[in-house]
Amino acid sequence: MNIGELAKRTGLTNSRIRFYERAGLLKTVERLPNGYRTYRPEAVLMLELITTAQNAGFSLDEIRSLLPSDLEQWDHPVLIDTLRRKVADIGRLEARLAQSKEQLVALIKDIEARPDDIDCAANARRVLSQLLGKEMERPTVTVGDVKLFGKTRRRRRPRAG
Repeated sequence: MNIGELAKRTGLTNSRIRFYERAGLLKTVERLPNGYRTYRPEAVLMLELITTAQNAGFSLDEIRSLLPSDLEQWDHPVLIDTLRRKVADIGRLEARLAQSKEQLVALIKDIEARPDDIDCAANARRVLSQLLGKEMERPTVTVGDVKLFGKTRRRRRPRAG
């Protein structure tokens, strides 16, 4: 089949299919004398495996090492080991994400617990002090440090020339 038909069957673009070919992931391609690519029927399955693996979080290098050159030649122990390692990686990522989520939720609660008698800047110092476990210095602000927020009218100088 040609690349257009393969793209229709897989839902991938022609450029994505060529990319997988250049990356060494899609090896079920032959070149006709006129330079056109022709794909064997198993290319559909191979592309579905590649996109499924990418959606599961596998890198292209991991997919390249995992996929056999011939779909009839799977190395079962290597496949199972690789899948188990990916599940463990996902578990570690989930734990890091859960910890980050807890920290952010706690930070939101700290910020929202602003006493009525302090302004936002003082509240930020209060929350940061709690996070860092020490008292933060109150910054000294000079007139030169103050910036106005919002739109201001600026006069543009005419360009010379």
